[in-house]
Amino acid sequence: MSLNGFLCLSDFDKAARRKLPHAVYEYVCGGTEDGLSVSGNRACFDRLGFRPRGLTGVADRSQSVRLWGNEYASPIGIAPMGVTAICRRHCDMTLAIAARSRGLPYVLSGASNVALEDIQAGPGGAWYQGYFPGDLDRLERIVQRLLKADVNVLVVTSDTPVAANRENNQRNGFTIPFRPSLRLLLDGVRHPDWLFNVFFKTLINEGVPRFLNLYEEHGPRITEEPTHGFRGGRELLTWEHMSWLRQRWPGKLVIKGILHPADAQVAVERGMDGIIVSNHGGRQLDGAMAPLDALPAIKRAVPEAYPVMIDGGFRRGTDVLKAIALGARMVFIGRPVLYGASVAGVEGAGKVLDILSQEIDRNLALLGCTHLSDLDADYLDPTTLRALTGADT
Repeated sequence: MSLNGFLCLSDFDKAARRKLPHAVYEYVCGGTEDGLSVSGNRACFDRLGFRPRGLTGVADRSQSVRLWGNEYASPIGIAPMGVTAICRRHCDMTLAIAARSRGLPYVLSGASNVALEDIQAGPGGAWYQGYFPGDLDRLERIVQRLLKADVNVLVVTSDTPVAANRENNQRNGFTIPFRPSLRLLLDGVRHPDWLFNVFFKTLINEGVPRFLNLYEEHGPRITEEPTHGFRGGRELLTWEHMSWLRQRWPGKLVIKGILHPADAQVAVERGMDGIIVSNHGGRQLDGAMAPLDALPAIKRAVPEAYPVMIDGGFRRGTDVLKAIALGARMVFIGRPVLYGASVAGVEGAGKVLDILSQEIDRNLALLGCTHLSDLDADYLDPTTLRALTGADT
């Protein structure tokens, strides 16, 4: 498939909407309740402008970034996304390969469908994002599995203590655990490429996809409830468990789902190696503030060099640069990369990452900034920045 006509990330969104069954696409793109968080994640970028510099000499540009002693080619990575097998067969592996081939981080979701051991034996280098229970015995078993798989970065999700109210999925008859129905079958029949290459090929070769990385063991099929419940024990998870993990986890430990500066301070105090500012892509609490809006206060609450990362609503290189200018070290992209993988596998996911990287490079030049490390709030419109931060620049 030629991807020459795909010029921006929204092109992949449109193509994925055509390729995927309606219920599958809506599961990926949707949020919760009234979708306020999803729309808010995008609207925040429109409120913040740039203040470029001129005649600075930008021929020797660099967008590389250093994190924990590692250098990445660009300040972007692939965010964790669960149940991607509904979009493409072996999709988690597809995403891992695309990221690794471009020198970028990939965060494997605990709700993924390719075993993390296979990911590590293949492209390798994946971070692992866990949906953890507040149960020390089970946490110990999970940690041992991750250590055995040579995982170096552990990301703990903090914003999923209970299931969100995803009404759009219920209206489409699409739930997790998955429940087959005539309505969903007819939806699939209208998308024959997906029906043959995703649905039938997966069933014939692997059977019904499983939650292979949710906890310490290979979990059940996506049509079944896990033994401990899909969210069993998550409501019990506290900072005390994070301190326990800090004592037992030798690698990097990151908390994802931070929006309040006080939580960012606790993360520093408890010895976490970094945080990801996130509202779960608008898929948990509806009306939660946009991560970009939360970023300035969080940056003020932590030491200057402390790694603050972010995800949520990023669709352009300019979006990424606004977050970097506000102090983010790394930006993670979710849905657009999954759309790319859905449309054209590794090539499609890679194209999404390439487009973003090219936009970052071009717009660095247009900002008059040679090195990403030099980008700061001075490159932002002070009027719109003041409205965001409430402070003078």
